[in-house]
Amino acid sequence: MNKTITPYQNEQVTKKEQVADMFNNISKTYDFLNHFLSVGIDIIWRKIAINELKKDKPQLILDVATGTGDFAFEAIKILQPKKIIGVDISQGMLNIAQKKIDKRSMGNRFEVRLGDSEKLLFDANRFDAVTVAYGVRNFENLEAGLADMCRVLKPGGKAVILEFSKPKVFPIKHLYNFYFNYITPFIGKLFSKDARAYSYLPESVAAFPDGERFTGLMAKVGFKNTKNRPLAFGICSVYTGVK
Repeated sequence: MNKTITPYQNEQVTKKEQVADMFNNISKTYDFLNHFLSVGIDIIWRKIAINELKKDKPQLILDVATGTGDFAFEAIKILQPKKIIGVDISQGMLNIAQKKIDKRSMGNRFEVRLGDSEKLLFDANRFDAVTVAYGVRNFENLEAGLADMCRVLKPGGKAVILEFSKPKVFPIKHLYNFYFNYITPFIGKLFSKDARAYSYLPESVAAFPDGERFTGLMAKVGFKNTKNRPLAFGICSVYTGVK
């Protein structure tokens, strides 16, 4: 397993606590910087990931590390489920999500809860689908988090995970590394009050076990038919697995 990468490199505080603090710090600028840094492509990637569930027609979805709720809102638009429950460890992010829910009068379709993504407070075999967008690399114990997502899925339910990965092809690999390691932290420092958060981003992506290593972890905890679909020359990937 790769060395644990934490936002603030403080050995006195767990990665989980540091991640919660980081997202609380950047919650107000998170959506703007997400779209700005990706030039809006993140919206397309979310739609591609959500479409992996279209034929399954899930009615009850758990969105893990839901953040400000953008992935869940898009899933509601595309999939038309009865309900999505979003869980996140950052109250700051959930506050933004709740404002969006209230503004759109969608409280009956989308509910957010403060909670640990690696210790989900739900019964086993409850959800038709579990989704995560750009969240699993922040888990303190990746294997435990994946196992708990598998636990709360109904038999035959599907997990869809969207996460950054590492492109392998020249020149995409070199352009990506330059942008991620130099441009992203610089822009993050300009617009966010937490500059370290945008240095942590490329570090956490570099340490993340992407591709076959990740689908291997999914299979290890009980997922079947695991697949990896690289997007944009491998800049990010959509992973799927069935319980």
